[in-house]
Amino acid sequence: MSQLLKQIVIKLNSYQQLLLLLFIPCFMFVMTAFPVHAATSPRDLPNISEEESVYVVDQAEVISRSNEGKLNKILQDIAENTNADIKLAVIRRLNYGETVDSFADELFSQWYPTAADKQDKVLLVFDTITNNATIRVSESLKDRLPEEIATSVVEDTIGVPIREDNKYNRAFLDASDRLGMVLAGKPDPGPPEVQDDIRVEGTFTKAEDTDTQNSTIWVVGLLIVATVIPMATYFAYVLLTN
Repeated sequence: MSQLLKQIVIKLNSYQQLLLLLFIPCFMFVMTAFPVHAATSPRDLPNISEEESVYVVDQAEVISRSNEGKLNKILQDIAENTNADIKLAVIRRLNYGETVDSFADELFSQWYPTAADKQDKVLLVFDTITNNATIRVSESLKDRLPEEIATSVVEDTIGVPIREDNKYNRAFLDASDRLGMVLAGKPDPGPPEVQDDIRVEGTFTKAEDTDTQNSTIWVVGLLIVATVIPMATYFAYVLLTN
């Protein structure tokens, strides 16, 4: 590779050498500034099934540090007061051909391999690329957390704030509060109301929008790389063959 680069540089005139020198750092910047996030498998997540103080795995990094602490405290209180152990896993990207449901099934079986292990367990899984969530509830809790409420927690309590404005923190906090009330035998507060009011946007970027903006920049960067590399390769080939 080094010999090829030397041959290319020798055949370039001063103007072309300048362009090449400008291209190389730009290419390196794009490759480092827009890293490709690998797909996640259940085995990539730390096993927190037996942890008594850790209830959240945020691999996608969409939950703020302070809110992650709040979530852990809420879920720990639920475990102590209701004997229901709720774990939340937030991932960035699924493997090809996998869905959030198949991921949750595998993770639930991986963390809780036996019927005894699954006793009084709840697992929430959310994928930030597809913005899809799912929930797994052990048989021992289905009398307190029936399927229709569990489904509403996923589709409404989590789904509505994220569909409205990518409000991940609000969605997970509201879902935890609702699950805690239901599992404690209190009346179900129901899903959040959908607000259609017109709001004037501020000039500051919201923390909830960070992941969306980063994803947009990442895609633009990849498009630039996909355009520049073939052109540079062809340019080098023409110089070497002349």
